[in-house]
Amino acid sequence: MKNYYFISDAHLGSRALKHNRTQERRLVRFLDSIKDKAEAIFMLGDMFDFWFEYTDVVPKGFTRFLGKVSELTDAGVEVHFFCGNHDMWCGDYLEHECGVILHREACTIELCGKLFYLAHGHQLDHRDHKWLVQFMYACFESRMLRTLARAIHPHWFMNFGLNWAKHSRERHSIGGELPYQGEEKEGLVRYAKEYLTSHPTINYFLFGHRHLHLDVALTQESRMMVLGEWYSLFTYAVFDGEHMFLDNYVEGETQL
Repeated sequence: MKNYYFISDAHLGSRALKHNRTQERRLVRFLDSIKDKAEAIFMLGDMFDFWFEYTDVVPKGFTRFLGKVSELTDAGVEVHFFCGNHDMWCGDYLEHECGVILHREACTIELCGKLFYLAHGHQLDHRDHKWLVQFMYACFESRMLRTLARAIHPHWFMNFGLNWAKHSRERHSIGGELPYQGEEKEGLVRYAKEYLTSHPTINYFLFGHRHLHLDVALTQESRMMVLGEWYSLFTYAVFDGEHMFLDNYVEGETQL
């Protein structure tokens, strides 16, 4: 029996983080360490800090990561890639060239008799319900604006996107990530509880986005997890067909 792995929020290419290449190599080594144990790997969004595909141009960099993903899919490992708020502008490159299964929306999937609700988590968190955030997401998802953006030279638009993401990360760094707010105030926990009332058979809710390493029991049969991030915590979840584990990657010590 092979395992199912879940990771999110690597923010590869972030200009706000030092040693990007070291971070990418660490992620690649983790993927390499699980390649023979993985039935499928689920990447739940924001694997890139900014990603935008032109018709014939894709972003510079990430060759180690994309090469490892391609190696995994070539070997028969399913890699599911969920679009987050930093990489929602995916076209068909990752599907056609790297062999991933691309998800633009939340989805429910059955694994070994257990139901999983998987999503990045942006727009589900109540903090994202502010009109300005909703307007920004609507702009990002607009086909017309995406077409107009492709008319801008890649040098200018990619720099704009990477610098915007950098400033966002620096604001979080100055103020610190918002700590866990408790079950009644934490947006993704509230969403999972509300969703569970109409979909009581869900066993696991898994999200990224919040950059917390979180495991909350919703009922005796249902848990909600936030996967953390991959630039300081290096956290992930694994399902062995019977049990779910949250862990962090320490090089040379990963057993699952």
